[in-house]
Amino acid sequence: MPTPPPRTDRSQWYHQPIAWFGLVVFLLSVAGCVWIIVVSVKYDDAPVAHHANTVLGVPVSASSSRRPQP
Repeated sequence: MPTPPPRTDRSQWYHQPIAWFGLVVFLLSVAGCVWIIVVSVKYDDAPVAHHANTVLGVPVSASSSRRPQP
């Protein structure tokens, strides 16, 4: 009686190409984040002009008057 061929179990995660593809995409995205951080450390931030009473044109604190200003 001939022996049956060896069983190949393709259900393991490392036999699935989509798992390897997902792992490669994840590692590339992490490497991209690290690269962006490393490159950004080389450049100084330009100081932002500070307007004492407004942020992007919006008042920082609430007005004490009840009527709208003209």
